[in-house]
Amino acid sequence: MVETAVSVAAGGRGGLTRRVLVVWGVFIVLLAGIIVLELKDRADMQSEAAPMARNPRLLLPVPLAQVGAIEIVSGGGVHRFERDQNGEWFYHGVHATTDATHTHRADPALAQRIETAFEGFDRAQVERKLASGQSAEQFGLANPKMLILVYRPNEVQPLLQVAVGDVAPDTYSRYIMVVGGSSVVTIANYQIDNLLGLVKAAVESGQAKTSVNSG
Repeated sequence: MVETAVSVAAGGRGGLTRRVLVVWGVFIVLLAGIIVLELKDRADMQSEAAPMARNPRLLLPVPLAQVGAIEIVSGGGVHRFERDQNGEWFYHGVHATTDATHTHRADPALAQRIETAFEGFDRAQVERKLASGQSAEQFGLANPKMLILVYRPNEVQPLLQVAVGDVAPDTYSRYIMVVGGSSVVTIANYQIDNLLGLVKAAVESGQAKTSVNSG
């Protein structure tokens, strides 16, 4: 009987040990799952916080949100579009490149038009890169009729300068060259047409305001 009691006691302890091991096993599995989920959540948060890489084919090296002013040199004048302290775009005015005096024409009615045009320009991508060493003259870039200068907020040195040349033979592309670069590239011609249309609308808006004020 003593041997039977000892055997039963030993069996009871063995069963208890197995149950304890099972409980600890379940606990470890749950703990591991919690750790995995926590690490995944942290990785997702870091991924959302990290800035997305800029597409290297985009003409603008930074997003439009980081641009404070854009100047379009065309027709012998400099047309400057700038953000105000609230981040809204306005037409700074037109002045001859040799004239130090110019006007500031803040026009709220143009703000959306400017934003839309520049949002489109923000998506402009390089279509083709021509072989280096070719003469810029054959693409209308030796003496370009149009320049685009992009500035960061509160900076006087342009972040990007683009010389605009001729329309390509396919009529859908435009030859351009980044000042300081070595290669002629093409972008969609409608991007340039949109900017010229914006300049035309801004100038006409300024002339209309002048007529109203003088009347």
